[in-house]
Amino acid sequence: MKFISVYLFLFLCFFSYSQENKYLDVLIMIKGDSIPSESINLKEITVFPSIEFKNIEDKIKYYIIKRKTLKVYPYAILASKRLTELNKRLPLIKNRARKKKYTKIVERYIEKEFSDELKKLTRTEGQILIKLVHRETGETVYRLIKKLRNGFRAFSYSSLAKLFNISLKEAYDPINIVEDVMIEDVIKRAYADKSIKLSLKKK
Repeated sequence: MKFISVYLFLFLCFFSYSQENKYLDVLIMIKGDSIPSESINLKEITVFPSIEFKNIEDKIKYYIIKRKTLKVYPYAILASKRLTELNKRLPLIKNRARKKKYTKIVERYIEKEFSDELKKLTRTEGQILIKLVHRETGETVYRLIKKLRNGFRAFSYSSLAKLFNISLKEAYDPINIVEDVMIEDVIKRAYADKSIKLSLKKK
């Protein structure tokens, strides 16, 4: 019995060694490359489980949020890019008056280019946009206005938004808020299947 055990052990060691060498000897030639490789690098993919809904109402709600999220998401990306550019350039402007003037120029540019489209948004689309701005910039719209302009302007905009039942102070919380959980799911799935739209340029 002891002899058999030793024999099996040696056989397995030899077999594994020979298998290892066997696979090491296999080289793969990839089309377009002149050097053979032992492995193939595959693109990483994300596989999401199918969505399960408790009832038809939840399903309808999810797809409504999906449509509205994908519609306003490019505006949130734009806001994030403009803010990044603004934060890079403002420290280079030493004069306070010139900083204020430059900020107004950026604000007017965005308003002129996209105000017509933004006016077409529904209340819920507007609120989702505000949440997405927080998602992309890390700060609420109210705080951004207060930092870039002043507290009075932030208060004025906030008061005006409240007339339309929109809160500029609302934060994005995909951990505790059900709607935000859905929004996050929509965005991640859209990135995964490359259906996300990041540009507002019209074809």
